[in-house]
Amino acid sequence: MRYFLIAGEASGDMHAARLMQALKARDAHAEFFFFGGNEMQAAGGQLLLHYRQMAFMGFWEVVKNLRSIAKNLRLAKEEIRRCRPDALILIDFPGFNLRIADWAKKQGLKVFYYISPQIWAWKEKRV
Repeated sequence: MRYFLIAGEASGDMHAARLMQALKARDAHAEFFFFGGNEMQAAGGQLLLHYRQMAFMGFWEVVKNLRSIAKNLRLAKEEIRRCRPDALILIDFPGFNLRIADWAKKQGLKVFYYISPQIWAWKEKRV
């Protein structure tokens, strides 16, 4: 199978790398394309964007980087279309990943949210 994963910070990178290793143990021919970090890269596959270029913390940091965030959302959609994954796996990072999940579901993609946002942190209807 072909997987596309998005992890937007270090803990997501770690969890995604472990998931990739588990998937490889079940399917030696698994292919991985991802937005993530060094641990995912070490697990194998093609790193398309490092999470350091995606993660912005705090109100002003987000406002200053709105263009970059919009560009990263466009890039994610382009790369997902190009890679044509059998499954899209989103790891935490709800501000970004919930937007991608909504778009991907409309495209008819299989979407899996690994480590979903907590209801206490996000409105229940968004989750």
